[in-house]
Amino acid sequence: MGTPLHRTLAAELRARIRGGEIGVGEMLPSEAALCEEFETSRGPVRQALAALRDEGLIGGGQGRRAVVLDAVPAQPFESFQSFTRRAELTGHTPGQRLHEIALRRPDSAVAANLDLEPADFAVQLVRLRLLDDRPAMLERMTFVEQVGRSLLEADLNAGSIYALLTSQGVDLHAARHTFDAVAADELDAELLRVQVGHPLLRERRLTWNSAGEPLEFSEDRYRPDLATVTITNSRSGQAGFTRE
Repeated sequence: MGTPLHRTLAAELRARIRGGEIGVGEMLPSEAALCEEFETSRGPVRQALAALRDEGLIGGGQGRRAVVLDAVPAQPFESFQSFTRRAELTGHTPGQRLHEIALRRPDSAVAANLDLEPADFAVQLVRLRLLDDRPAMLERMTFVEQVGRSLLEADLNAGSIYALLTSQGVDLHAARHTFDAVAADELDAELLRVQVGHPLLRERRLTWNSAGEPLEFSEDRYRPDLATVTITNSRSGQAGFTRE
């Protein structure tokens, strides 16, 4: 089964925006012009434009021409997904390179988040995440030993760690995400190809199972030119999130 037409249209428009063919502040072609260019009806065109609005790339609607707001697709907080899945949905090719993995005693702050005793071991890893072969995010993940041991022998360059653990029956039930900004340290600078002190978007994440037991504490650092986060609030509902 082929890729749905609206996703193909969204990917093409996304590429034009990212490549500077349609700049920030400029209008996209009209719906009628897009229908003519892509030889399709208004349905797929409107679905493609809706996807770009959800990503924060464009604004407008209700009879007004769409205008480019940003060139970096945003990660909606209310539907926070895995790096791999989000990359695919926004037209990127995801990738990863394992930098290190080890069984060791974590520092006191990480141990406290995971309810570990000072003598307890955990599995810690550092992995570089890529978008179209470009360094985009550096993740530092710590798993309690009983969950992380299987990762020591796994191919962590093959894809999503969460998907691997879920396939093994690990109960990744919920997570708390905290976002702030930090300056790149020497390891960040080396792997993300930025200068030491360069501002990075940081996500700290605590994941637990359905019994409320902590399983993972991680710190991900994103290049802000390749990732942003948006939050949409409403009076009538509460936003939640999922991570794959």
